[in-house]
Amino acid sequence: MAEEPRHDDGTPLPEIAGYRLLRVINHGGMSTVYLARQHTLGRDVAIKVMSPQALSDETSRRRFENEVRTIARLEHPHVVRIYEVGRTHEGLPYYVMPYMSRGHLGQRNYVRSERRVVEIADILLSVLGYAHARNIVHRDVKAENVLFDDADRPLLADFGIALRKDWGGARMTATGLAVGSTAYMAPEQARGEVVDGRADLYALGVLIWEMLTGKLPFEAPDALSMAVMHAQDPIPKLPAHLAHWQHFMNRALAKQPSQRFEDAAQMRAGIESVTERSLLPALRDRLRRLAPLQQYARPIWAVGALLAFIGVGVLGAEYLSRRRSAEDYSPQAADAAAIVAHNEVTTAMLKPLQDTPARKAIDTARKRIAAGQLTAPLDANAYTSVLEAWNADGTNSEVLAVAGELIDAFADAIAAQIREGNDARAREIHAMASALAQQTGTTRSPAYQRLRGKIEAAVKARFDAAAKRYDRKEAERTALLVRDFGLAPQLGTALAARAAKIPKMGAVLPGGGVLHAGAEGAVAIRRSPVTRADYVRFVEATKRTPTLCRERASLLRVLAPRDWRTPGFAQTETEPVVCVSLQDAEAYANWYSQQTGQHWRLPTLAEASETPAQAGNRALSLWSRDCSGGCARRIVSGKSWRSRTDQRPLLANRGYDDVGFRLIRDLE
Repeated sequence: MAEEPRHDDGTPLPEIAGYRLLRVINHGGMSTVYLARQHTLGRDVAIKVMSPQALSDETSRRRFENEVRTIARLEHPHVVRIYEVGRTHEGLPYYVMPYMSRGHLGQRNYVRSERRVVEIADILLSVLGYAHARNIVHRDVKAENVLFDDADRPLLADFGIALRKDWGGARMTATGLAVGSTAYMAPEQARGEVVDGRADLYALGVLIWEMLTGKLPFEAPDALSMAVMHAQDPIPKLPAHLAHWQHFMNRALAKQPSQRFEDAAQMRAGIESVTERSLLPALRDRLRRLAPLQQYARPIWAVGALLAFIGVGVLGAEYLSRRRSAEDYSPQAADAAAIVAHNEVTTAMLKPLQDTPARKAIDTARKRIAAGQLTAPLDANAYTSVLEAWNADGTNSEVLAVAGELIDAFADAIAAQIREGNDARAREIHAMASALAQQTGTTRSPAYQRLRGKIEAAVKARFDAAAKRYDRKEAERTALLVRDFGLAPQLGTALAARAAKIPKMGAVLPGGGVLHAGAEGAVAIRRSPVTRADYVRFVEATKRTPTLCRERASLLRVLAPRDWRTPGFAQTETEPVVCVSLQDAEAYANWYSQQTGQHWRLPTLAEASETPAQAGNRALSLWSRDCSGGCARRIVSGKSWRSRTDQRPLLANRGYDDVGFRLIRDLE
């Protein structure tokens, strides 16, 4: 029978149901990591177990729990994920993660491959940008925490001291206590100050320096001296062959956070600038692959160099030709375009996708995009298919292309939801689009820029529609979407200023009338019904014959016919005119529109019902444009001194001594 594995001191390894622990991989003050075999799946895994001493220490226990929660929250293909969480037979907390059989970054040498350095840095920036967007600061980015899986992909590990800025409660470390590895530690972190994502970017800058040169920028015999050098010593000069990196390093390793790259996207742009300025390193990396053919070095290097330059030139020209048809092109970008074209073609040649998991996932994703299954159903949508393709082969150009196609589809969906006022759903889709771009490193891609453009256009269109309706509250809500979707702050400021100038309901408008919410948008309602004095000016201008007014007794109709001039009771010139028919009121509206250059009309029944009228002590009904009985009759709104009915149909060609009219105009 095989001997049970033990610790160096002879004590047995912990017992965990479903696993056989084989040996210690790594040991620290807070925990121990073991290589183990999972019985059910027959696979090797790594299990991190909290030490008995740490279990009784509040800070260590909280760090362990923090790591579990943090990793569980980060669903990124380049974060070491957790398979299972539990407790050993002895009651010690543990979690199970993949076994990274290819070691960590500190065990590798990329001094002769700038291309690989850029690839690894780009992946780590994708992880950090994703984490920072979720208010998580790693605080311990270093070579030993960058592990490689069986596919030789780098993954970021060890979130034990990660800081989540959205957590409440006590901090895990007191102010003034530095946590992390001093060889990579930002000055503010070494001083124990509160840090943000720029501390992680500083550590990544140190890591990039180490990969490029094979050594750290600052080296000292002890941790304290190392921290002092990071805080005080000037940034060293790179070797001459790496001089094109110096400007980038000066910013990445700046002593003050405000002088560094603001975020992961900006740091990635800095790396792109470095690669654009230097074509030779890319060529050197390609040519070094011919090193095994040393015996033919001179002729092959000569021919290889010639072919490389010719190949890059041809590919660059082809790439530039494609770019000119899509966007403006500047000659200064020629070298960068050539590198991009060369890398794209080389990648496509080296990594064919036929009959691979990535190929299948891409095909499935495109079908789901076409079917509109962007985020649902949960187990069969385009988002999960694109991530599946990315996890299978994140470096292939066609995988990035389908990611761009999904982002374009997301853009259309977000814009539609914004236009329809479904802001919560628009935010959900935008969060998924942003997560996809972060995970695939495509936040600077044309597709993501188009997404931002479509969102901005939808927000502007919705704001303009609200402003046209004089809907100030909706305009203010729409202006806030600028912040929600990460658009330019200047746009939010401009829209907020425009919203503040929209009159509130009930305000008197310069063109006449009071602002009111109509049935189909804002309207201006004349502050009072049309008066006798108003109607006199109309009659004098048009010579309109008075309409007979309704009378209660036939004798009066013969002896003393009544109309708007003599309604049967005394009126002042400022009181509402009565005894005018619906036809008279519409004729007045047309005349008044000509006089003012504005389109005035009779209100609808709903609009009229909110504008009661009085003539002295007499309540009046108001004509509306709503028909009854084929429009031979029209509905009047409101109780009057003759009728206690809210709505009643009356003949459109007769005047009534208890009915007046008021005008309104539609606003744009």
